[in-house]
Amino acid sequence: MEWKDDAIVLATRAYGETGLILEALTRHHGRHLGLVHGGASRRIKSSLLAGNSLNVDWRARLSEHLGTFSVELRRERAGALLENREALLGLNAFTDVARAVLPEREPHETVLAAAEILLDAMGESDFLHWGALYVRWEAGLLDALGFGLDLRACAATGTTENLRYVSPKSGRAVSESAAAPYRARLLPLPAFLQSSDASVSSVEIGDGLRLTGYFLQERVLAPHHRPVPPARLRLDALVARESS
Repeated sequence: MEWKDDAIVLATRAYGETGLILEALTRHHGRHLGLVHGGASRRIKSSLLAGNSLNVDWRARLSEHLGTFSVELRRERAGALLENREALLGLNAFTDVARAVLPEREPHETVLAAAEILLDAMGESDFLHWGALYVRWEAGLLDALGFGLDLRACAATGTTENLRYVSPKSGRAVSESAAAPYRARLLPLPAFLQSSDASVSSVEIGDGLRLTGYFLQERVLAPHHRPVPPARLRLDALVARESS
């Protein structure tokens, strides 16, 4: 068994004296693990830092085996991300959420494509820009997993105007007027999730993180008795400080 693919490094762990187990998000083969022989060497290890993009070649005798990765660095991002505290918090949230919610070996090509854009932005732009992209990435992740939010029209009236909230039960948008009697039980809907031209504030990013985080927890993690990754909670704390 053999295939080649694009990948983003999610995590590594030691294997023996010189090897590493690489956990990567691949374009066509989903979240995938494999052994990198000599991965602990100085020459290879720097390429296997979280956030870097790779060209990988996976081989195994049978498809269900762990298999081995041969790797080639395609885009180095880890250096810039590690030097910026906010970007590092975003990177850790991205890798831990991907590892927690994506089934192993289930392909989600759009998730990787959006992740490439997100990680580039983390290294090149400020928090307000990449924070909104992060929320959009989690919304896309929910959609890829079959739990996408329906933000096209109000669940109660069918209107497409003044959509301000999301129902925690249905994941559908609710207009300002329809929300009035139930506002305390609804989740705020940030404008940037409806329009790429909308302005972004740290408060709206916080609303977006609460929105996507709620559905990741309730629809994806809780049914499998998994907690929200600590790195994701630290990102929430960062946004709370930025908003105060």
